Amino acid sequence: MTALEIVQQYYACFNQKDWQGMLALLHPEIRHEANQGDVRIGIEKFTDFLRMMDTAYDETLTDMVFFTEPADSRVAAEFVVNGIYKQGEEGLPPAHGQTYVLPAAAFLAVTDGKISRVTTYYNLPLWIKLVSE
Repeated sequence: MTALEIVQQYYACFNQKDWQGMLALLHPEIRHEANQGDVRIGIEKFTDFLRMMDTAYDETLTDMVFFTEPADSRVAAEFVVNGIYKQGEEGLPPAHGQTYVLPAAAFLAVTDGKISRVTTYYNLPLWIKLVSE
């Protein structure tokens, strides 16, 4: 599979809530750079992140556009996050089922046929405003 196909499958698994399918596409030393907070390295830390996300949010990604580069090792994705805020997190507004629609982007690297880096960006102040209204 090409880097693009691997990343497209990763996001298809995300939208299907197929967490095991997502994890199977990750390099053992995955570097996860979330929009906020510390960098996570390794499948175990990424798995913990997925559990937390599944508990606090119900999200589907739409309007996905992918960009690749000639070396077939990096992919960028632009998308819209359509979510429900199910359970509050420390330092964030209380959750009571608020819905939100938020533009976001991610940059992914593929090494040896596995995703080795996921870096995600979105506008956190906008998300806070959307769930606080």
